[in-house]
Amino acid sequence: MQRLMFKTTKQMLFCTALGLLFLNTQCEEEDDLVGDANCDFATIVDASKYNNMNADDFTFINTEINGDCLELTIGASGCDGNSWEFGLIGSGAIAESFPEQRFLKLDFGNEELCLAYIERKVLFNLTPIQVEGSNKIVLHIERLNETLEYTY
Repeated sequence: MQRLMFKTTKQMLFCTALGLLFLNTQCEEEDDLVGDANCDFATIVDASKYNNMNADDFTFINTEINGDCLELTIGASGCDGNSWEFGLIGSGAIAESFPEQRFLKLDFGNEELCLAYIERKVLFNLTPIQVEGSNKIVLHIERLNETLEYTY
């Protein structure tokens, strides 16, 4: 009986190890499909959400485009910034110029009630706003005093 139990335990360990190996392989393939895994969030194109959203108060500290990621550093009041919610919303409109232009808003949610001033960096994947047949677009982000040029 004890020998049978040992054999069954050995089989279970082997199956578990094999299953974990399979899951590890799946994650690597999935990372390849995602593309730029360095971005925290995807950019969403939704005209209705763009037109109806109201973001909590924040300040742009720094903006930079690195590859397909838009890196935004923002500042706002809060406790530690860990509960902040982010989204980058595109209007869907494309200004037909050269280069084309896109219009975006930062959807920022802050329920923290502390008086400290916190800065946090987030990265948004810009590939959803690429324009077919083009390799460059100008980004107009509401509340940002400058435009950004995204080359892809």
